[in-house]
Amino acid sequence: MNESGDYLLAAKEGFVTPDSILAEIGELLIEAKPGRTSESDITIFKSLGMAVEDVVAADLVFRRAVESGAGTELTL
Repeated sequence: MNESGDYLLAAKEGFVTPDSILAEIGELLIEAKPGRTSESDITIFKSLGMAVEDVVAADLVFRRAVESGAGTELTL
């Protein structure tokens, strides 16, 4: 809440408060806190330079895309 410019701007404009943040990604991954509880819930992942979180999040998105057949594979 002190480093994310996106969060700070949204807070300044009154769109979010500290109470808007229900969990951190690590808490969701170890199931210490629930994720979305309804279709109207919004999940946002804001990386603040923790490379391991970026890699794990990208891996999860990739695996889910492969499992569901979503996306387009590109050869680089």
